[in-house]
Amino acid sequence: MMRKLVAQKGFKSFVASLLAIVCGLLIGLLVMIITSPNYAIPGFFEMIGGWVFRYGSKEIGNWLYYGAPLLCTGLSVGFAFKTGLFNIGASGQYTVGMFCAIVVGVLGSSFGQIQWLVAILAGILGGAIWGFLPGLFKAYFNTNEVISSIMLNYIGMYMVNALIYGLGGGILYDSNKAQTKAFASTAYLPTWGLRNIFPNSAIDIGFILAILAAIIIYIILNKTTFGYELKACGLNRDAARYGGINEKKNIILSMTIAGALSGLGGAIFILAGGAFRSGTFYTPEDSLSAMGFNGIAVALLGMSNPIGIIFASGFITFIERGGHFIQSYGFKTEIVDIIVSIIVYFSAFALLASEVIRRFHYNRQKKKEKRKSLEDNETATSEESKI
Repeated sequence: MMRKLVAQKGFKSFVASLLAIVCGLLIGLLVMIITSPNYAIPGFFEMIGGWVFRYGSKEIGNWLYYGAPLLCTGLSVGFAFKTGLFNIGASGQYTVGMFCAIVVGVLGSSFGQIQWLVAILAGILGGAIWGFLPGLFKAYFNTNEVISSIMLNYIGMYMVNALIYGLGGGILYDSNKAQTKAFASTAYLPTWGLRNIFPNSAIDIGFILAILAAIIIYIILNKTTFGYELKACGLNRDAARYGGINEKKNIILSMTIAGALSGLGGAIFILAGGAFRSGTFYTPEDSLSAMGFNGIAVALLGMSNPIGIIFASGFITFIERGGHFIQSYGFKTEIVDIIVSIIVYFSAFALLASEVIRRFHYNRQKKKEKRKSLEDNETATSEESKI
């Protein structure tokens, strides 16, 4: 049974990711010991879960709240990985999706109680359009999707800034606060009673929407013919075409779906009415959203598996929230960035790690079989000598 379990690809991926996490945490602990030996151990335990015991359900709710957009961008990158594409444009798709949600959030009060739902759909559509473009260029002009995605990141960011700012008098822009105008309360994501379970937290249904998206992506990739065709195009575009699959259509659809997921993340972030109201307005800046790039780390750690990405985004957010609390011990939150970077670095060697694990188990089994064979031979020789 153990042999079957170890032979499974999912088990290898899980163990490889676990090793990457352990290595990242150990190196993070080492950095903390070097920088502040007296507070390293309590600070480390605070980061890896002490804050949960200290603050309870409130911070658990906030953890789920903060993790939802990251889960969406992780899914976006992971889905493209699975179909043989590298979607480094999640940041731009996230920003454009967020902008479309802002438009509905500010101007769509006529939608009434379903304004938040329309805004979510607008965010998905905006991200999908921004993902469609590099997919189109890749399919018909064989343009490298990495290059076109990077360019579209900046185009999306500056376009959104220009549309919001509108020479200082844009209908979405509040010049007194230098940010977007306030949303109607009906544009905020509902909580559906979750704040009764996690009182005083900022939780809303954003994480439920993100997890539903992960489950849908998992079903598409693993249980449908469409998903099989997408993965086939990723493995070998020419072979897929030879097999009768329309590879151009599937490349475009892959990037469009990846963009839609990032757009969902942007909409979830901006329509959140909780967490110190940090996600309810957008300030035009000349820097790309880090959320899209953090999705790459999540996708790597989750091995591009939608279910793995759920846990990976949860872990990264958990550590980031822990990093927020270690400041009381005198540590900088950037220590978490070091840990996450190391985890991503080791995740890139996940295949190597899984191969090491496989060989370790294989050699162990061979030694056991060899020892058993020797014992059997010795027993047989002993019985023959008695005869």
